Amino acid sequence: MTDLATLSADYFADLLAFDPFGATAFGAPGHDDAVPDPSRAADRAQADRLAAFQARLDALTPPEDAVTPQDPVTRDMLERLHADQRAELATGLGVGAFEVGVTGTIAGPQNAVFAVVPTVRPAGEEAFAAYLRRLSALGGYFDALGARYEQAAREGRHSTATGVRQAVEQLRAYLASPLTGDPFLRPAAGDPDRLDRVAAAVARGVRPAVARFTGTLAALAGRDDDRVGICHVPGGDEAYAAATRSHTSTSLSPEELHRLGLDQLARTHEEFAALGGRVFGTSDVTEVLRRLREDTSLRFDTAEQIVATATAALDRARAALPRWFHRYDIAPCEVRPMHEVEAENCTLAYYLPPADDGSRPGAHVVNTHDPRSRPRYEYEALAFHESVPGHHLQLALAQSSGDLPGFRRFSYVTAHAEGWGLYSERLADEMGLYSDDLTRMGMLSFDAWRASRLVVDTGMHHFGWSRDRAVAFLRDGTALSERNVRNEIDRYIAWPGQATAYLVGRLRIEELRARAERALGARFDIRDFHHQVLANGAVPLDTLTTVVDRWIAG
Repeated sequence: MTDLATLSADYFADLLAFDPFGATAFGAPGHDDAVPDPSRAADRAQADRLAAFQARLDALTPPEDAVTPQDPVTRDMLERLHADQRAELATGLGVGAFEVGVTGTIAGPQNAVFAVVPTVRPAGEEAFAAYLRRLSALGGYFDALGARYEQAAREGRHSTATGVRQAVEQLRAYLASPLTGDPFLRPAAGDPDRLDRVAAAVARGVRPAVARFTGTLAALAGRDDDRVGICHVPGGDEAYAAATRSHTSTSLSPEELHRLGLDQLARTHEEFAALGGRVFGTSDVTEVLRRLREDTSLRFDTAEQIVATATAALDRARAALPRWFHRYDIAPCEVRPMHEVEAENCTLAYYLPPADDGSRPGAHVVNTHDPRSRPRYEYEALAFHESVPGHHLQLALAQSSGDLPGFRRFSYVTAHAEGWGLYSERLADEMGLYSDDLTRMGMLSFDAWRASRLVVDTGMHHFGWSRDRAVAFLRDGTALSERNVRNEIDRYIAWPGQATAYLVGRLRIEELRARAERALGARFDIRDFHHQVLANGAVPLDTLTTVVDRWIAG
């Protein structure tokens, strides 16, 4: 399958060139001087290239003639990824429908700039020169992004007024912040000459471009809070169908996803009732959720406490790994507080993979903004999801797997990647990692949150719910704070379909584990099962099913 290897390499190179910020986020070398082209013309060109890749794939030798065990998996992944990406691009709204997704949340393109660009650690002068070239190119990127939003608005494709307002407030706060604390200065820390050169580039190019972009956004009209779903945008129904197929890597309809969320939420509330009796002396779910949300004694006092909690959880998880996983030589992981320019409207945390060249570790980036609003019981489950045994173990292991094609070492298939993260929260309970029943409440809170996501995401984008209705449902069904509820809903508004993948992926992994336990009986080894789930990188759920079934049969 030499032709398959060549096609895989060509596809990966094209993918990195199309999304150089993604290349930096995943630590893939060679793109730290580039910025994406956010124009519709670039999307059309990408769709044409994907069609050409599919034609090449169709012309290859039959799958049954595969040379290595990984070839069928690679081929199956290419088939699915090509189809999903082309379907999203065909809607004209861009990948993730970002054309109508102006937001101050993690889904906003400007947040990819703030979160990813400063993560590079340029070791030599050429690497530092590449960083300066990227800073110089950001002006053109922000101008082109603003032009895309203006083009969409002229055609009646509007972002939400709330998203526009939040993005403008975020960017104005960045522009008002002192240059000495600018996030783009981080790669030059400790070197006065480099600091001066970066500061000059930021002051001369980046900040004026952000100011122009902010002005563009401030002039945009926006959909009101009663019409936040993408179903209210021309082409939105097709875009949402493509998004849910891509993120879940299934053919589940919005109606099926909605019902699945309601059913799983009911099951989680039963667990809340049982655990609530031990923790709070009541089995009334409404009262349990009220206590979790409103009891200020359950919150942090300082940002340092948040970082310390996440770090301690990571340390416990690392110590427990040998009983549950094979030993792997992977990059280290660190806990790092989120920069303030991102934090106010951002999620609780996110994960950044290590650089492939070893220049930076993986990072569990935690939101420490306003610590007295953040419940202590949530941050252990969060650490297990984002670091170990969750995303860090998963993604760093994939990067270290030299027998995988490049695009698979750095792939991110939402349902598998986030399904594993959510599975890890429950697995951590089996591993005995939670400190007490209160922190196990955090696990249940997150379960309720992910089930509710299915309901509110489909509710807004398919059934046409208002923002207020979605906020009320998420608040009433979970223990999330009012701040996090609103941040999460605004993220789902701006990133249609992504939130539906978490629970779908976890349920498939749990189903496959139960199937393996039944089939193998005493021969079942949890370390071997986890290896099958992780060692192939992130793959579509049907591909994962084939992998596990083949392992069981063998």
